Amino acid sequence: MSGDGAAPTDPVVVALDVGGTGMKCALVRPDGVAVRTERHPTDAARGPAAVAATILDVAEGLADKARADGLTPVAVGIAVPGVVDEARGVAVWSANVGFRDVPLRDLAARRLGLPTALGHDVRAGGLAEARLGAGRGTGHVLFVAIGTGIAAAHVVDGHAAVGAHGAAGEIGHILVRPDGPRCGCGRPGCLEAVASAAAVGRRYAELAGEAADAPVSAAEVAERAAAGEPLASQVWQETVEALADGLASGQALFDVATIVLGGGLAQAGDLLLTPLRAALHERMTFHREPQLVAAALGDEAGCLGAALLAMDAVRGHDHQEKR
Repeated sequence: MSGDGAAPTDPVVVALDVGGTGMKCALVRPDGVAVRTERHPTDAARGPAAVAATILDVAEGLADKARADGLTPVAVGIAVPGVVDEARGVAVWSANVGFRDVPLRDLAARRLGLPTALGHDVRAGGLAEARLGAGRGTGHVLFVAIGTGIAAAHVVDGHAAVGAHGAAGEIGHILVRPDGPRCGCGRPGCLEAVASAAAVGRRYAELAGEAADAPVSAAEVAERAAAGEPLASQVWQETVEALADGLASGQALFDVATIVLGGGLAQAGDLLLTPLRAALHERMTFHREPQLVAAALGDEAGCLGAALLAMDAVRGHDHQEKR
């Protein structure tokens, strides 16, 4: 997300991707290139009101820096985790940040005096991957983020489905192992409880028992499996099989051209993609097999997606004014 500078008076959007730990922020040109990037702590422990105040402060600060550099901020895009009502611009609920019914879009629009869009972090990431990244040019994309949890975004022709209640894309809560470990949602056997990066580490530690000298990350499990360690190989195979079941369900529902895998687990690269492609292939009957690829934008996807939402907001605002 590095830029080559911009000419004076160039329009830019202010983009923020808010996580439980930190915020990735940028000024982004209409072509998707960032001309300035910043990172700020979220400090979610301070409570939702303090986090909202920080978001507004950071956004206003970026807009001021844009003007100081001779650029013109034209909109704001903010991506947050949890349940997001994009139509009303409300952060309905977020465990990571503590939001409950926070009208962030209107708060930011009033503070900065600019058209503002509020989106979901994973849907924003999927939007960026579909328009600018690994899914570019394929039309129908399912972006699956595999980290502490598992969530997805279904993007068709550059627009991510939101759902009737702002909760579309919860692929992590597809039931894949009825007798499996209990998920954080309360039900046993969800995909997220079996195959998220956190679940992989937990499963390895559980099987290793007293032999485990320290917590082992999912990436380390993948490396140990590649080196031939039987226990790691068992856990990794379980993970791949569960993910293949979840993705096969996703493909049956959405019939996409490309599945883009992002998040921490996807950083295992071919250690994940090669066996997962084979396992997914085995599960295809009459369904068209999707292309399975790694995300291209890394942890910058959410911020770039927030910028795309902001650009869409500008276009929508301009269209309304012309009517």
